[in-house]
Amino acid sequence: MSMTNMPEPPEPAPSTWKSDLVSGFLVFLIALPLSLGIAMASGFPPISGVLTAIVGGVIATWLGSARLTIKGPAAGLIVIALGAVQELGGGDNATGYRRALACIVVAAVVQIAFALARAGTLGDFFPSSVVHGMLAAIGIIICSKQVHTLLGVSPTAKEPLPLLLEIPASALRLNPAIALIGVLSLVLLFGYPLLARRGRWMQKIPAPLLVLAAAMPLALAFDLEHRHTYTFSMTDSIYTVGPKFLVSLPGSLVQAIALPDFSQVTTAASLKYVVMFALVGSIESLLSAKAVNSLDPERRNADLDKDLLATGAGNLAAGLLGGLPMISEIVRSSANIGYGAKSRLSNFFHGAFLLVFVAFAPGLIHRIPLAALAAMLVFTGVRLASPREFVHTFRIGKEQLVVFVATAVITIATDLLVGVAAGIAVEMFIHVLHGAPIRSLFRPDIEERVDGERLVLRVKQAAVFSNYLSIKRRLARHPGASVIDIDFSDTRLVDHTVMANLHDLKASLERKGRTLTLSGLEDHGPLSSHPLSARKKVVLAPVVIR
Repeated sequence: MSMTNMPEPPEPAPSTWKSDLVSGFLVFLIALPLSLGIAMASGFPPISGVLTAIVGGVIATWLGSARLTIKGPAAGLIVIALGAVQELGGGDNATGYRRALACIVVAAVVQIAFALARAGTLGDFFPSSVVHGMLAAIGIIICSKQVHTLLGVSPTAKEPLPLLLEIPASALRLNPAIALIGVLSLVLLFGYPLLARRGRWMQKIPAPLLVLAAAMPLALAFDLEHRHTYTFSMTDSIYTVGPKFLVSLPGSLVQAIALPDFSQVTTAASLKYVVMFALVGSIESLLSAKAVNSLDPERRNADLDKDLLATGAGNLAAGLLGGLPMISEIVRSSANIGYGAKSRLSNFFHGAFLLVFVAFAPGLIHRIPLAALAAMLVFTGVRLASPREFVHTFRIGKEQLVVFVATAVITIATDLLVGVAAGIAVEMFIHVLHGAPIRSLFRPDIEERVDGERLVLRVKQAAVFSNYLSIKRRLARHPGASVIDIDFSDTRLVDHTVMANLHDLKASLERKGRTLTLSGLEDHGPLSSHPLSARKKVVLAPVVIR
């Protein structure tokens, strides 16, 4: 059994349902517009995002989902979903959508297989700089597409770099009414922290709800439900507005259900998206679940294998019904904890509120302007690709910034799989330059000594991201060891990912009354001033006595 995936403690007392109900309702207010926007940006029908959030709350909750995580569609999978719709449809988005659903279903089966094979540690394998570089690239790609929607303009370009270059042209020919809604929404999102400081009552109003409270009356004032033209005095140009700038919904929830098209699922293109949905979705979900573990006020460790199983089963149901893929979503999960959630019931309530709202108030959803949803996505994209991410990575180490930038640039220029593979290759190349023997990159040389309840692991050659799981498996063999010492005296290089993972593992073990110490690093020089930077063995030149 994995040391970080210990059995979960009993559920909280039933009296916590009131706290979970309140939290679930507030998260529902966040999830509704975000789910619509993510689906829209993914080339899926807007309702498909809400459908996924409903499945994530009402069904996945009871399949082992980590207690305080909120499951639903995520911005990190937009690029994959949109790519699948466009490539598999060959220009026909309706066909591409149904073929993408088939990829989601197969990927869900792969995720379930991952979970049954106890691959909950998959998130520990990938270097943190590669993951963050991938997310930064996704953020830039989201912005490159959604800025045009925010301005009320249809771009001519299709790829991220040309779309970015076309933003100035779109700004010059923006639709004033639509742009006003989009820009105001963006200002509210970025200014929300300042507004929240004005009073505790303001902190209870989710930023997306504030955006809708401003955007929907404007849509009504501009009469977006009816197609018409208007002139803007500053330009004397004629502009068109109408229902195409509002969320489009089917007549009922039953009509929203779409069946997958498995006719092309064995083609190379489909298999590529199956791999991306399964791999990227699993990594993102596991990393989010780990992050939620650290935020849990009661410091409960979720079983990551069970959480991955719940994600896979949820994706299977969502894909068969016509929904987007889901993950354990970090933004909504952290908000859930902030609103006082105590148990998995909060995720259920958030899904139940979505189900009731879509079933009985679809007319309100139809009045949401697409520009407001685009603003939420641009805000999300900016956060993913924030300059602070680059600065933070640089502080960890220059070599980490190289990996981060290489992953981001290659992902933007090609696709996610190529970008992630390139980032991993760059990281390995840097490790070799820093003295890690090639043969040790995947198979560390470890000496093991057990003295009663004390376990000593002496790691030789290199301790890097690609062989960390071997180290972790050695630790898992000794669940009774109360004192663990990992000795790096004979190690040439300990990378940042291993340092960060062991830091998290140490905190996890301490909560269980066990201790983990790292020794033998006295002769290793850090590659930066960051406490978790990579450590390289310092080789002193021999002193020549004459």
